[in-house]
Amino acid sequence: MEEGVEIVYDEGRWSLFKLLREEARAMMGPISSMGLEALAYGSIARGDVSASSDIDIFIPSLPTPSILEFALERCSFKVLKREIIQATPSYAAKGYITVGERRSYSFPLVEMKPIELEFYGFAGSVSIPQLTEGIRVPGVDKRLMLITPTARGHMESSIIGREGAVAKLLGISVEAVKDRVRTLKRRERVGRTGVFLKRILKPDESFGEVFDELSRERPALRRRLRTW
Repeated sequence: MEEGVEIVYDEGRWSLFKLLREEARAMMGPISSMGLEALAYGSIARGDVSASSDIDIFIPSLPTPSILEFALERCSFKVLKREIIQATPSYAAKGYITVGERRSYSFPLVEMKPIELEFYGFAGSVSIPQLTEGIRVPGVDKRLMLITPTARGHMESSIIGREGAVAKLLGISVEAVKDRVRTLKRRERVGRTGVFLKRILKPDESFGEVFDELSRERPALRRRLRTW
């Protein structure tokens, strides 16, 4: 693999990284207490954080969203917004719970395809034990740059033309890498075009009832089997 350019972090960036990781671990606590797997993905997993970095927590499987909401509120996380989002007609619908500015949880509402789950390996993701141990992992950012952690910061290099080698390094399929390259290149070319479906839930609505309602109205949702 081509090494690329090394980006050396200053003390401020290391401090921010540590602070964001502590916040991510706190956000993952309620999920762990439920006996469920949780992953923090993106820059917080790779280490290339900035002041505008999100903390996104993904839960691969979930008994019921209401249990998650209860667990979050019990741990003093205020639920600010709940949404159902389906990025494209062929992608899995997911639930999103926002608990702060650029702070959210997501979980599948239908069975996810392997290539969809591989997105988290593409971006880079870490579990609670990895967060606790300070482990950083390689992943690809929105610029299609491979970010590989180093002791001083990270190495970065373009993945274009190296999809096979990048897939091997990240432990995902070449198809998943090519899919993300197509998606991100299209965004770069035509701009962010929005999502296929986005429905904000009202305070008295549940994920289950709204998903059922949307499934009756939208064939694209009915084509994917629910898992909860």
